Amino acid sequence: MAAALSPAVVAQAPGSNGSWNDVTVDGYRTHLEELDKLVANCHKQRNPEACNQAQVGRDDREQLSSGAAPHQREVRYNWLRDLLDRAGHKEEAAAANSLPVQITKEKSASIDELLTQAQERLQEDWKQAGSVIEKSPDYTHERNLLKAILAQKQYRGVSETSARERFVEWLENRLADLLAMLERFGSRSPWITPALWALLLVALWVGLVWTLVRIEQRSRIRLVPEPISVSGAPSAREWQLWLADAHTMAAQDLWREAIHFLYWAAIARLESRRLWPADRARTPREYLELLPDADPRRLNLTTLTRSFERTWYGGRDAGPTDFKAALKLAAELGVE
Repeated sequence: MAAALSPAVVAQAPGSNGSWNDVTVDGYRTHLEELDKLVANCHKQRNPEACNQAQVGRDDREQLSSGAAPHQREVRYNWLRDLLDRAGHKEEAAAANSLPVQITKEKSASIDELLTQAQERLQEDWKQAGSVIEKSPDYTHERNLLKAILAQKQYRGVSETSARERFVEWLENRLADLLAMLERFGSRSPWITPALWALLLVALWVGLVWTLVRIEQRSRIRLVPEPISVSGAPSAREWQLWLADAHTMAAQDLWREAIHFLYWAAIARLESRRLWPADRARTPREYLELLPDADPRRLNLTTLTRSFERTWYGGRDAGPTDFKAALKLAAELGVE
């Protein structure tokens, strides 16, 4: 049979807030003895009737007195109610963190071990019943003395926290919260870890491809030799000088010569950008073929080349309008 408690104890709702069993030291010890018998019976029978948590009764409020200063000590039994409830259902899970029963960390305690430890605790509480908790020493004088010392000039700012330290602490707390949230989310969603790994691999793959493309582009640029001074090549003479000669010829109404100099100013400008190696024997059509079809400068260079060939090699007359059109084309190619 289940161990029976006193009627005054069993009649009260267990664990209800504000409901206490005011007892003397002897009454507190009597309650502990009854609880010890209850745990022993539960340990023996292990069924819901023998381990009924309602038999624990109210939490105790032990009335203590120390000279002229009577006071109370509250003793709660929620840990015991939870243990009895689990024992009645024959649960063998690890002890809950809320149970203030000391267990080993290396191995989870079984219900039988917890019931044994509960009896040991109740017996230890019985021995300590009636003991008066010593009053904490009063350090008011020492605290005031330390405050007076820290208030002196040489200690100013010692107890203060700088704005930088507060910000770093806030940042660390937020980072810790974020990591904790990710950990909880990862435990609920097992797919998150493979997804993060896949995302990392994709990012590495994209970065590798981008790096290889950049290396290939730079190596392609290096295929163009460094500009060297080739006698007779357009770039052997600065494109600004070609442009100045073009304006000089235009000022003298020598439009064919002006377009001639303007064309070579454009060729020298492009050649100075290392679009092709310098070569004095190259023809205007060969210069044009050096630019890829997709190059946006090819259309302007083609139009300028045709204007130059018509007036210089074809012998056609040229005028101010032809020079202005050629000057606009040259400006699109960087000659301005």
